[in-house]
Amino acid sequence: MSFLRPLAVTGLAIALGACATAPKPLQGQFPGVTPRDAVVGVQTGAQVRWGGRIVETKPGANSTCFEMISAPLSATGRPQSDTPDATDGRFIACRAGFYDPAIFSKGREVTFIGRVSGTETTRIGEYDYRLPKVDADVVYLWPKVREVQVRPYPYYDPFWGPGPGWGWGPRWGWW
Repeated sequence: MSFLRPLAVTGLAIALGACATAPKPLQGQFPGVTPRDAVVGVQTGAQVRWGGRIVETKPGANSTCFEMISAPLSATGRPQSDTPDATDGRFIACRAGFYDPAIFSKGREVTFIGRVSGTETTRIGEYDYRLPKVDADVVYLWPKVREVQVRPYPYYDPFWGPGPGWGWGPRWGWW
């Protein structure tokens, strides 16, 4: 019967994953406008939900702007990190207030909701790059994903376990 436990846990994880929804601030219906679409066509005023990884956080006198590398969003609104090369380019999102660059640091995942306000030209190396700009109403910083080492049950460790005459406890060597 011990084989049923992992099967039940896997089934529960799949069932809960299928019910995944976006956090309350990120919920809603948004048109399929991508950062690439906003640069090529006139999308000024379109409400968007974009996300990705931070390239740079620039606090200003009244607002903070984030230069982002876009990423496709999952059903929860989180940037998908399983396909790091899938991107629709870069974009800039600005929001009133101060956002600490130590917390909103390079590589962190953020999702924004706001309206496209136009484009801004920035220099990346020797290349002038036109980025769409979003006036953000929502800035959602995702918690860091921590990798966890999962050991199958039962875990066998030759240096810890029943030893001859010792019961349960450390075992030094092979008897």
